[in-house]
Amino acid sequence: MKSSITNVGVIFFIAVLLSACTTSGKFVVPEGSKLYLGDRTTPVNIDSRGIVKTKAFGWEAMGLPPTKGIPYRLVVDGKTTKEGRLRAKLKVSSIFFPPIIGIIAYPTGLNPDITYNLVTGEQK
Repeated sequence: MKSSITNVGVIFFIAVLLSACTTSGKFVVPEGSKLYLGDRTTPVNIDSRGIVKTKAFGWEAMGLPPTKGIPYRLVVDGKTTKEGRLRAKLKVSSIFFPPIIGIIAYPTGLNPDITYNLVTGEQK
């Protein structure tokens, strides 16, 4: 009995830890462009539904555009065609897990309740 409770606790802890480290959002991007988020050097993978899953962002990404938010770049054929900032959302799970480290490292994520339409510039 005790080991099954321990196993459930370990699985729960790992699930919460992983969810505190990632973020996801829905995007509409121009055909043939690559999307770079934050200061990262590799483009994100956008699935067929427009969903992006990526590592969460630090405190510097918190806030509302145009002066704050998650920086993005759209690149076509190696040239930046558009850049700006995306609306961010505080990841509440990062406040609780991992304690203190989550607050310091990755408290900011994409807002899963909106669509980031980078063709028209709307974030609703």
